[in-house]
Amino acid sequence: MRRRFLLSVAAVDLTALAIGASVASIVVFGHPVPWLGAGNRIIPLLLVLFGSALVLSVVTVRMSGHGVPRPTFGRMLIIITGTFMVFALALVILREERLYFSRSHLGITFIIWLVLAGVHRLVRRRRPWTESIAVITSEKILADELAESDHVDVVRIVDPGEEGDIAPLPRGTTLAYDMRSVVSRRVAQFVTSSDIAGYVVIPLAAVYEEHLGRIPILHLAEGWEIATPVANHEVWLPPKRFIETLMVLVAAPIWLVVGAIASLLVLIADGRPVFFSQDRVGKQGDVFTMLKLRTMRKDSEADGARFAGDDDDRLIRFGRFLRRSRIDEIPQLIHVLTGEMSLVGPRAEQVPFVFKFAETIPFYQLRHLIRPGITGWSQVKFGYADGEVGTMEKLTYDLYYLKHMSPALDMRILWLSVWTILTGAGAR
Repeated sequence: MRRRFLLSVAAVDLTALAIGASVASIVVFGHPVPWLGAGNRIIPLLLVLFGSALVLSVVTVRMSGHGVPRPTFGRMLIIITGTFMVFALALVILREERLYFSRSHLGITFIIWLVLAGVHRLVRRRRPWTESIAVITSEKILADELAESDHVDVVRIVDPGEEGDIAPLPRGTTLAYDMRSVVSRRVAQFVTSSDIAGYVVIPLAAVYEEHLGRIPILHLAEGWEIATPVANHEVWLPPKRFIETLMVLVAAPIWLVVGAIASLLVLIADGRPVFFSQDRVGKQGDVFTMLKLRTMRKDSEADGARFAGDDDDRLIRFGRFLRRSRIDEIPQLIHVLTGEMSLVGPRAEQVPFVFKFAETIPFYQLRHLIRPGITGWSQVKFGYADGEVGTMEKLTYDLYYLKHMSPALDMRILWLSVWTILTGAGAR
């Protein structure tokens, strides 16, 4: 289902490019077939366009990484912008006399391609594909959470202890098998028969991860289930550190100016100090002092650390705006440069809360296997947690990031973070 969906999106994109080239040929050359309108000279141009579009489509399919794919506008822009850049590079290398170049033809082609690809994604996103899934589990809460996904239709829930007859599944149904459940002889035979019959049989935990972007903590037993993938991703961590440092340095003229203006607002609203410092837990449990722009009164934690509320009476003037826009987190970019934090990773939590949650939430300490981030998968998918229950749910997203972290997932998180900043969603 997933592969068919991705291939169909790529096929429509290439078709849209072909339509754009044909319409542009009619407008510029008076003929719908480009190479007949402009002769053989235009064939190299078309080969570069379609070849680069095909390659970039494959690259973006691989960039979609683990999880449910969506026809995103971000990947569309990567394909179209990348194709344009490849063509520009080919034009420089091959020179204009060896590669036909018509500004009118190229401009019309790209405009039509962009419009058609955008409309295609609007339509596909209104009616996302769904996967029919039958679930074998004794943990009904997992099946219920899975059924809430836009891409899942839970057609049947089978009791692992079932002893009676079990009807064959509808064609095209995926069988999600909870491997923690103790199954009866009849259910075990049903799983085997479904596999032989050609149905997709997959662990429930894998289906849960793919569709919800979370790790079911109920399925963790030792902790190395997450530590092992993290060790396998070690090769990505040095390039991640370099890229994020470079991004922060390149953007420094912007965030320094915005930070200076925000600091002035804090100074006007409540005087000094402008910055709020607090001990947070970083990689491997190391404690560091994290800086933020102060958005609360100076005595906000006189009675000890506590979570921020929706209508927190400790906020100073402009404080709510700074928190909703995430401008108060700009000083944390300094910690990215010093290596104490990353742009993307689990949220750095306060020391007292870490001690508390480490005792009450299983596998909570696993989130400290990597550097904490200014933004992260749990931040954009769940938002702010204001208690133990929310923190436990948020941990399921942090563990997913640890298991699947990659350049593609980081890019997706950064894009979602921009949207979060624009909308102010999840701020406290």
